[in-house]
Formats: sequence, structure tokens, C-alpha cells
Amino acid sequence: MNSLVRGTMLLIAAAFISECVEFLVNMALARELGERGMGLYMTILPTVFLIFLLSSFEMPVSISKFIAERETKYHHSMLQHALRLAIIVTCVLFIAAMFILPFVPVFDHYDPRVRWLVVILIPIVSFSSIARGFFMGKQQMGKIAVANFLRKLLQLGLLVFLFQLFEYKIQTSVLIALCALIGSELVVFLYLIHMFYIQFRQLKQQPVKHISGREVQKSLMAVSVPTTGLRLFNALTNAIEPFLIKFALVQSGLTAAAATDQYGLLAGVAMSIGFFPAFIAHSLLIMLIPTVSKAYADYDFPRLRRLLRNVMIATLLYGSAAVSIFCIFAEPLTSLFFDSKAAAWYLQMLWPFFLFHYFVIPMQAYLIGLGLVKDAFIHTVWSTLFSFSLMYFLGSSYQFHMGGIIIGMNGGILLLTSMHYLTICKKIGITFRAKSSFDEPFERRI
Repeated sequence: MNSLVRGTMLLIAAAFISECVEFLVNMALARELGERGMGLYMTILPTVFLIFLLSSFEMPVSISKFIAERETKYHHSMLQHALRLAIIVTCVLFIAAMFILPFVPVFDHYDPRVRWLVVILIPIVSFSSIARGFFMGKQQMGKIAVANFLRKLLQLGLLVFLFQLFEYKIQTSVLIALCALIGSELVVFLYLIHMFYIQFRQLKQQPVKHISGREVQKSLMAVSVPTTGLRLFNALTNAIEPFLIKFALVQSGLTAAAATDQYGLLAGVAMSIGFFPAFIAHSLLIMLIPTVSKAYADYDFPRLRRLLRNVMIATLLYGSAAVSIFCIFAEPLTSLFFDSKAAAWYLQMLWPFFLFHYFVIPMQAYLIGLGLVKDAFIHTVWSTLFSFSLMYFLGSSYQFHMGGIIIGMNGGILLLTSMHYLTICKKIGITFRAKSSFDEPFERRI
């Protein structure tokens, strides 16, 4: 447990610094792009993240789970097969992108070079994902922490340098912002690959036991495919969400320009502030996937129960403090971006969305470690359908406008959190009766 706490605290400390830098990045973007440019940037960002997701193929998750569950002698052989799989994924996605991207309409309102800029992400993300998964599985969180901090710091440095150097039009400014994002990923990729190569050579000098490529692919695919499906669904819905929100607002009587401005305040200001404390949840996720996987493989259900209780208590403590600060200091916080009372009101009304989001992230790690990715996917589908329905019907109403959008977001995350928690409790033997099943033998429950 000590290694878990140390690794988590290291990630939290590094992530806090990274999020502070990310906060400065969003402030720089808001000041340079303005409300309209920020709306355009936040609209294209989910599509960029979709390319990022497809390129990673969730290998950090599947490889870390494999590393945590298997002995060291199997690691070298597994990584060789994983590298071959990454090459295949990169080639397939690169060819597909060359044919598909010219016909994707979301890029029509941006600089033509944006289409091809995102293609550069494919090989960068594919190979860095293997290194991330290896370091996560070995619980070498220092390297993950350095990579995350380095990415944010480089992005901020590039933005400040490029925007101070010249004056740009809105479309060119958005292109420059994306260049800074992808440029920082490239530098992080070089760092991770260098560190991975050193350890890969060390593994070769230790006793090695070869395993078949079919076995490795089956093991990795069993986690990567459903997890990618879950993340792909989330990425697709995140890509659709800006257009759904703006369409609903237009239906409620706002102009298209006003709807874009309002979405820029929601996503670029309120959600940037609200997601700031989520670095703690993401740090827990990175640590929990290999830890839960190992405990579940060893049938150590008492540890799984203790771990869940501790994670829930920690999340409640920091989450409650965070949303209280958002509600009390909403106007001073949002004024760091824009002097807008609307943005402050969005931040205050979204407190349930942020609080339960902090719970959902570590619970997803639990579901992955317990082999319940399919359940996580089903929960996400139902909660998204519920949320989008409320967002459209209430957001398009003249009486609600953005208030209806916020109600839909809050309702969806509450449903998702409840389904995740009840499923985890059932799997690890937590009941809500007077007498629980804590004293049952260590057996795998189906």
C-alpha cells in the first residue's frame, strides 16, 4: 500500500503543477483567441482527441494490466509483440486518415493545414502509448509525471513565444494553438521512447521467457478493444456535443454567433476551471488500473474493498472543497479569462457535474481492473443518451437556454456515477444490508 500511496502522491504533485500550467495555457488561449476563436478551438479539440484515442488503441491500459499481472520474464517478449501491433495500427490509421480526412466537414471552417496537422499525431501517439503502458505497469510513475509536466510546459512556452512574435487572424491563431499542442506531444514522445529503450535493453539482459504473438495479442485485445470502444464512444459524443449544444441554443432563439460565444464560455472557461481538480482523479486512475488488476488476479477482495473505500473518501474530501470554492469564488475565477457573469453562473450551476466527474474517473479504473469494461461501456451509453436528450429538449426551450444544457449535463453524470458504483460494489462483494458479505472467502464472483 505504501508504494501505491507514494506513486499516487508523486503523480498528484506533478499533475498539480501541470494543471497550473494548463490553467495558464487556457488563459493565454482565451486572451489571444477571444470568445469566437476560443469557441472554434474548443469545437475542433474533441476531433483532435478522437484521432489521439484511435492512435493509442488504449495500449497504456492493456499493457499496464499485462505488466502488473505477469512476471518480469514475460515482459520483453510481450513488448516485442506490442511494438509490432503498434506498427500495424499506425499504418492502418495513416492510410485511412489520408483518404477520410479530406471529406470530414468539421475541418471546413479551419485553415486547410489543420487536416494534415492531426495526421502527425498518429505515429507519435501509437509508439509513446507502449512506453506509457510499460511505465504504468511497472509503477514507475516518475517518468509518467515528468512526461505530463513536460507536455504542458512546452505547450505554454510555444504559445507564449508564437503569439508574442506575430499577430494572427483567427483561423491562423487556432492553427498556431494546435501546432503548440502537437509540438509538445512530439517532444514528450522523444523523451518516453528514450527512457523506454534504456529499460527495454535491460530486460533483454535478464532471464526471458518467450510467449506467442497470438497469446499477447489476445491478452492485449481483450482489454484494448472494449476500452477503445468505450473511449471511442466518449470521444465521438464529445465531438458531437459542441454541435448539439449550439444547435439547441439556436433552436431556443439565439443566433449562431451567440451560440458559439456561449459555448466558448462554457467549455473554454467554466469547464476549464471545473476540471482543474480532476488531476487528482486521473492520478488515481493511473495507479488504480495495475493495482486493482493485481489484487483481483490474486482474489484479494478485502484489499479491493479497502481501496474503494479510501478512494471514495479521498474523492469526497477534495471534491467537496473544490466545488465549494467554485461556488463562492466563481466571478473572480472566471474573470481571469473573460469579464463575464454568464461564465461565473455556468461554473456555479455545474458543481454536480464536476463533483461526480471526480468520482467517475477512478471508478472507471476499477471497472477496467475488474474486467468490467463492457459494463462501463453500457453505463456510458445509457447516461449519454439520457444527458443528450435532456440537453436538447431543455436547451432548445426559450425558457431554459443554457440552463437546460447544464441540467442535462448534471443529470447524465449523476446517472453514470450511480451505475458505476453499484456495479463495482456487486462485483467485489459489498452489500447494503445490515449484514454484508465482507467475511466471504476469497473467490471470484461472477
